[in-house]
Amino acid sequence: MLKNILKKSGWTDVIVSILFILFGIMLIARPNEVMSIISILLGLVFVVLGISKIAEYFSNKKQERYLLPVATILILIGIGVMFCTSLIFSIFRIILAIWIIYTGLMNLYELFIWKEYTSRLWLLSLLFTVLMLVAGVYVLVNTGAILQTIGIILICYGIVNIIQNCIFIKKIDNYL
Repeated sequence: MLKNILKKSGWTDVIVSILFILFGIMLIARPNEVMSIISILLGLVFVVLGISKIAEYFSNKKQERYLLPVATILILIGIGVMFCTSLIFSIFRIILAIWIIYTGLMNLYELFIWKEYTSRLWLLSLLFTVLMLVAGVYVLVNTGAILQTIGIILICYGIVNIIQNCIFIKKIDNYL
């Protein structure tokens, strides 16, 4: 049972990594368009949430007073997000960097747990994990990182994560 759960988790990570690779390719090929699309979609989410709060306000018999100001704020945030691509990019860069660093730290933790199971691939996994951590820190501290660089880092992150998860899935019987 534990083996199946761990394998499913490993394959889920592989799928997420493939999505990161695809997103990285899109960032390299069309960086400005990708950021514009992300800004518009995120803005639309806020606007739709605001409109739903307005509908909730008028459909509710009790008419809770806080819904109208919340709806207005959500709509204004949505409109602002649609026209502030650079702000969205900064937030996206920080979230992405934190995600990569977190994944790298988790992989490092797992590597030290599995170190006692001697494997030729352990050192290679350690190298990939250190590279992942360096890439995450680079994206976090380099505010001038261009979108193509982030795309390349996303592709590398995805490839490294796929390799590590395939190694884990292949060696899971040895670990258990």
